[in-house]
Amino acid sequence: MEKSTYIGLGLGVIAVGLGMVLKGASLVALVNPAAFLIIIAGTAAAVLIAFPMSEMKKVPKLFGVLFKEQALPNKRELINQFMNWASIARREGLLALENTSDEIQDPFLKNGMKMIIDGGEPEFVRDVLNEEIYAIEDRHLAGAQIFTQAGTYAPTLGVLGAVVGLIAALGNLSDIEKLGHSISAAFIATLLGIFTGYVLWHPFANKLKRKSKQEIEIKKIMVEGLLSIQAGVSPTAIEQKLLVYIPVTERAVAKAETQEEGVEVNG
Repeated sequence: MEKSTYIGLGLGVIAVGLGMVLKGASLVALVNPAAFLIIIAGTAAAVLIAFPMSEMKKVPKLFGVLFKEQALPNKRELINQFMNWASIARREGLLALENTSDEIQDPFLKNGMKMIIDGGEPEFVRDVLNEEIYAIEDRHLAGAQIFTQAGTYAPTLGVLGAVVGLIAALGNLSDIEKLGHSISAAFIATLLGIFTGYVLWHPFANKLKRKSKQEIEIKKIMVEGLLSIQAGVSPTAIEQKLLVYIPVTERAVAKAETQEEGVEVNG
């Protein structure tokens, strides 16, 4: 479970609801089916027009990514794994890693390991893996773009909803009480448009981009680790090379953990 998403949503709803109460506005005013129809259905319609159905079919999966914690390998453990593999490769050769490749669960890492074991040229291996990374980035960006566009459309549709509401309000000029309620209801659409746009859709897009960046960073560690093993780089050198992907404040801890776990550093 991605706790930050749930906490953020809860705080957003509380902030708006409590803010309305403190301002003297009634929460009952939010019960406005017309406003919800214009904002939610209108935003969905705009996004459907903007994106092909092949991409829109992925939206349910994207919500899963937003609300579930990302299952990524631990960087420290991954670096230690590459150090162990480097030790084996330097002692027994790359073919000794063949059994290891069958146990790898990550498809990207497994494919890369097979390529270096099969004797692929380093540049070819790098090109293939980097192209796959670019393809993954493009897919992730396309998903985030859906929410970015939704965040752009929703506030504008809120203005549209307010205009529609004001048109209806002008029909009640003779009744001051009804006029006041109509104007209040008209601006509920604006409230919903801004709320969904800037508390939901844009933050959702940003979270997808951040998750994508984290995944891509792991993939880059894998690429550099595999190519270092193929080049016969020592485990210690691999550790120094891959530790750049870990914050400076955590590197000393990572090295200490490596020593405690007894990772072989002499190939």
